[in-house]
Amino acid sequence: QITTVSGNEFLFQSDIDFLILDWFHAIKNAIDRLPKEQRITSRNLEFKLRRSSSIELLNNLDTESKEPKPEHRKSLIFRLNYSASDTNDRNRVKSRLKKFISRRPSLKTLQEKGLIKDQIFGSHLHLVCEHEKSTVPQFVRLCIKAVERRGLDVDGIYRVSGNLATIQKLRFVVNQEEKLNLDDSQWEDIHVVTGALKMFFRELPEPLFPYCFFEQFVEAIKIQDNATRIKAIRSLVKKLPRPNYDTMKILFEHLQKIAAKESVNLMSTQSLGIVFGPTLLRPEKETGNMAVHMLYQNQIVELMLSEYGKIFGSEED
Repeated sequence: QITTVSGNEFLFQSDIDFLILDWFHAIKNAIDRLPKEQRITSRNLEFKLRRSSSIELLNNLDTESKEPKPEHRKSLIFRLNYSASDTNDRNRVKSRLKKFISRRPSLKTLQEKGLIKDQIFGSHLHLVCEHEKSTVPQFVRLCIKAVERRGLDVDGIYRVSGNLATIQKLRFVVNQEEKLNLDDSQWEDIHVVTGALKMFFRELPEPLFPYCFFEQFVEAIKIQDNATRIKAIRSLVKKLPRPNYDTMKILFEHLQKIAAKESVNLMSTQSLGIVFGPTLLRPEKETGNMAVHMLYQNQIVELMLSEYGKIFGSEED
């Protein structure tokens, strides 16, 4: 999945590993050929974001207003910038804005008064579970139940994208309302439900497989002996925090049911691995090994689906 600077998202999927690598190298080569001044580094993006914060943005208003302007606008800008009355008005507005921002209540205060509700999307998994007094988010359970009621036989379930505007609408409803009815006609497209569920996991500040476990899972999947590999993965899964383990178990149990209907929905364990691998586990900091990591991510999810009983079963199993 690629997200551009302008916010557009593109999803490339294939079951063929060497084709995925070809895509990665083609995209990387295209980026490398861009003129240096057109590239936007993560550092530049962070800088812009930091400069956009309330009071600091106001403090730097004058500095940023001095950026070069087109020639045909110079006279107009000169009159605007150097009008004494305009300058005084702008200073008064800045002063009032600073006072307003400095006096505004904190997020915690607004939440305590019930003016802002706790968000589901974009919150840490353990915080969502603590708020709901559970170990699996209610939204995850609702989505799984809806898909198992009316989506197991749908061609390309989880691979096909739903309407993004409707998915965003569902996201807003989940964040604003406590009760959610996924059988409502506005959510009749099951791809909207699956898209929202994938978005929930994608927007977790820390993925379902915590960052500190990423390299350990990668090393485990590299083990050649299958029995030893399964044992290593199982051992890591058992060490996960309770919300992560319980959510992972119910999700993979659900995906196993999807794979069981492969002859109808055309979604094999390999296909599900491609869809969910990068969504459920990723390194905290991306490196040059992104293409290699992507293959391991897919393989980890695929193995855990294929060997669900051995990995999530009891010790006796």
